[in-house]
Amino acid sequence: MNFLKPKFWDYKKPNFVAFLLLPFTLPILISNFLKSFRVQKKIKNIKTVCIGNIYVGGTGKTPLAIKSNNLLKSNNLKSTIIKKFYHNQIDEQNLIKKYSNLICKKKRLDALDEALLSKFQYAIFDDGLQDKSINYDLKIVCFSNMQWIGNGLIIPAGPLREKINSILKYDAVVINGDTSKNKNIINEVKKIKKDLEIFETDYEISNFSELKVDSHYVIFSAIANPTNFLKILKKNNFKIEKEYIFPDHYIYREADLTNILNYAKNKNLKVMTTEKDYSKIDNKYQKEISFVKLDLKILNEEKFVNFLKEEK
Repeated sequence: MNFLKPKFWDYKKPNFVAFLLLPFTLPILISNFLKSFRVQKKIKNIKTVCIGNIYVGGTGKTPLAIKSNNLLKSNNLKSTIIKKFYHNQIDEQNLIKKYSNLICKKKRLDALDEALLSKFQYAIFDDGLQDKSINYDLKIVCFSNMQWIGNGLIIPAGPLREKINSILKYDAVVINGDTSKNKNIINEVKKIKKDLEIFETDYEISNFSELKVDSHYVIFSAIANPTNFLKILKKNNFKIEKEYIFPDHYIYREADLTNILNYAKNKNLKVMTTEKDYSKIDNKYQKEISFVKLDLKILNEEKFVNFLKEEK
């Protein structure tokens, strides 16, 4: 079910509501503990790379999966992206298909069997760190530096699927966002696991020339961290007059879009959204709405590619 993320999840310290919800984190803590004893299947004849998160949503894992897959392809390595099928994540599936290839099944192991039959050398899993059925060759956990670990608590008291110390079992951390803001996070990661690989990424607007930066805008989105979208726009000097926020993966109704477009028309504003949201909009509305296309940049791309290719 889609829902709007509680604001208190991203407070720097837990508030009263978070403390009240602490008892309800127990089932997830127990589940994580029991999963640690599960026998994982080691896959031969294909290298498995899982790109996931422990913070719920909005950490840049899907763009990184696309980037990783295409970087491997540019190095003449046959690679595919695997994603578990969810009905409410058609937007992400379509985005992957637009820029890469995708195998999407209800079970990740079934998708992996198809990748093996097609003789792919690499399988890049978009999400799946908490799926303990597969012993991945590489496990990469993504964070946004704007949210980092929020209040540091487990769902539903906070935004974490696992305790931050779980990065001990992973091979790399990728921090997404303005790289000048990463120093404190890097120091915190190093305190937990000194030799953990750390990579830094950030977004650039790749269709900037197609957008009118001098105009005033209404924006809308249905993503996990809409504040990140707003920050990118403001960083690039877009003038945002109003913002509509919907739950992550929300399917827009005609009434939603009509309301947004009517408000923009009455205020003489243009309308803009994310590329993922734009893909869900009916064609009859698309001509009145522009979208921001983001390109993920890896600070040390060559080192990252070598990390993916490295034999373990």
